[in-house]
Amino acid sequence: MKVVLQKDVLNLGDAGDVKEVADGYARNFLIPRRFAVRANDGNTKAAIHQKRLAELKREKRVKVMKELSTSIDGKTYEVKVKVGENDKLFGSVTANDIALAIKNTGVELDKRKLDLGEPIKSVGEFKIKVRLAEGVVPVIVVKVVGQA
Repeated sequence: MKVVLQKDVLNLGDAGDVKEVADGYARNFLIPRRFAVRANDGNTKAAIHQKRLAELKREKRVKVMKELSTSIDGKTYEVKVKVGENDKLFGSVTANDIALAIKNTGVELDKRKLDLGEPIKSVGEFKIKVRLAEGVVPVIVVKVVGQA
């Protein structure tokens, strides 16, 4: 049976794909869970159209993120934190702290895009990857400065 996938299905395909699957798999699993609909001319054309729109939207998002990437790539952002003896931080520097430091320079950035790897628990300079979009990963420098 030919079906048009409505959602991404692991080991089968992505939303909008037209796939040939076993009749039982389609009737008992895909269609009842609304993962797919039976392929006919209308559904197939609609799926192709939706896939084309999604691709255009993705390309537009990547273009915008590349522009943002050029504005932040390689820049240094300073985060001031309270420190104790031997420049030891109270807690750690979080993605939210870094996002606020970036926002203070006039660039809006979601904290979930920052890839810290492991928590920052000391004073110094750290290179942080910013995962903006697929294939767009600028690196920023975060300078953690202690204040008494």
